[in-house]
Amino acid sequence: MIKDYNQYQFTKKEQIGYFMQGAAIGAGMGILFYSNLPGILLLIPYGFVHIQNKKKQLIKKRKWQLNLEFRDGISSLLAALNAGYSVENAFCQAVMDLKLMYPPGALIVSEFEGIVNQIEMNRTVETVLMDFAGRAGVEDIANFAEVFVTAKRTGGDIIKIIRTTGNTINDKIEVNREIITLITGKRFESNIMSLIPIFIIIYLRLFSSGFLDPLYHNLFGYVFMTVILVLYYGVFCLTQKIVSIEV
Repeated sequence: MIKDYNQYQFTKKEQIGYFMQGAAIGAGMGILFYSNLPGILLLIPYGFVHIQNKKKQLIKKRKWQLNLEFRDGISSLLAALNAGYSVENAFCQAVMDLKLMYPPGALIVSEFEGIVNQIEMNRTVETVLMDFAGRAGVEDIANFAEVFVTAKRTGGDIIKIIRTTGNTINDKIEVNREIITLITGKRFESNIMSLIPIFIIIYLRLFSSGFLDPLYHNLFGYVFMTVILVLYYGVFCLTQKIVSIEV
């Protein structure tokens, strides 16, 4: 099981690889915007920023994967309950079903195995689910855990509640998928538009280098290009945020 889905631990190889990617991007920007060694060295530490950005992307991707797999986990749990298993035994049966659907080490398999192990250690299902929801940091899982705990304490119809919650999660996932499909083209367009200023600078430096001479090797040029670089990065971040829509 993963202790905290809001954290991501890079391996040494991943950390070095992502830093080198970011450092290469920073060095390239240093060449384009400053065209001197100090400017290149100043932007190489962008590698650290790139690592943090990559970490956020990987955390988001892992949570999305967990959410998708959790939907199947609920379906397996519901099938076991409909077959007459108790809640505790239903999780055991769900693990067996999930192992047929996913490869060893899949997120939901590990989590459901962990739930079963903790139940066998005499922890209540409610406590285990709330712990899972807290570690996952996924809204759908948190909602399911809260509804399940409430139903268990009040003696509600567990099967009906799980079915309703599962349908709600499935609907949200499908809506999310539709949104992702709709904005994929726009995200591609935004990435192309973000690269246009870079291509313009490269073109001018290759074919009209004298046109950009006033922007290099003087105080005004350094200040001006720094302002442009900051604005460019700000617009890039804003664009990425706009095309990242969540349901």
